[in-house]
Amino acid sequence: MAETLYDEVGGRAFFERLVDGFYEAVAHDELLRPMYPEDLTESKRTLVLFLCQYWGGPTTYMDERGHPRLRMRHAPFRITKKARDAWMTAMTSALASVRSELTPDQFDEMMSYFDMAAHQMRNV
Repeated sequence: MAETLYDEVGGRAFFERLVDGFYEAVAHDELLRPMYPEDLTESKRTLVLFLCQYWGGPTTYMDERGHPRLRMRHAPFRITKKARDAWMTAMTSALASVRSELTPDQFDEMMSYFDMAAHQMRNV
């Protein structure tokens, strides 16, 4: 059986580091921070579970929350071009912080996914 990106990067611990970097940027972003709850613990956990599942890891996200339905889950938030760009800046920064753990192809694959996802979430 072929290894998934989840396996290749070392599993959940990698995604926890990535998500920690992302939320560190979110915590200091004036546009993004108000979109998240005061306590980021559950938001971090949910994103870790989603990314693990998306990249070939355990299906815990789906088991707990059902289908991701990302656009529907993000519909309550005004995701403008500026918000999308701020999200991409935060995620790009987080991905850069773990870049040494990735091959160039893995980095490019993840960047492509995050760029596509960010564009799809825009709703204003």
